[in-house]
Amino acid sequence: MEEVTAVEWSSENGVPTFDDGAHSHCIAKTEDKGGVESKRFYLARTTALEMLRDRGYQVSDADLSLSLSEFRSGFGEKPDLERLRICVPLCSNPMKKILVVFMGSEPVTVKSVRAIHSQVSDTAGLHGLILVLQSKMNHFARKALATFPCTVETFPIGDLLVNITKHTGQPKIEVLTNEEKEKLLSEHALEDKQLPSLKEKDGFVRYHGLKKGQVVKITYSKEPVGYFVTYRCIV
Repeated sequence: MEEVTAVEWSSENGVPTFDDGAHSHCIAKTEDKGGVESKRFYLARTTALEMLRDRGYQVSDADLSLSLSEFRSGFGEKPDLERLRICVPLCSNPMKKILVVFMGSEPVTVKSVRAIHSQVSDTAGLHGLILVLQSKMNHFARKALATFPCTVETFPIGDLLVNITKHTGQPKIEVLTNEEKEKLLSEHALEDKQLPSLKEKDGFVRYHGLKKGQVVKITYSKEPVGYFVTYRCIV
């Protein structure tokens, strides 16, 4: 039996990192003469596309390989937020779709949420909605999200400027299926609560859209930790 041991997981500037003693930079500084706004939307939209692909949605290679200059040519320096929207089907069930909506720079209020609700309520097969926020969403607006007929997630745009799963210090992380989870618990006579935990608000958990009770397998293969496997349950 592999020893199930807790390993420290922390978050710094929205990027989850494992405390394995490694300190490296995953973003190279590049010269860019274009506008900041267009680059910010390009980075956030690209990460959103990668996130959807990693969740099992149909995302085209053309969208994933779009360069910054191509993005600016197609969307301009001040992109139309509606044109930035992404709507893709689930690979395993094309009848299910997810929609990504980029919100404006003004504070998100109940009125803003209701406007989105009226726009998406008739979207056939919509089972997930992601709102990318440029400003704060107040308490009443968050409560209004419960009125949607699908799961709604919110991401501050700053959280999508970097794909956290591409961080150089990131160990290999795999999401267990329900069958794999049950097999793990059965083989080692464990219960969910006996596994080390990973909070639902963690960046990696949010990236993959994981829910409470799901289990992930974490494999370390770099120094100074060496080869090491542990499991975490989302709480």
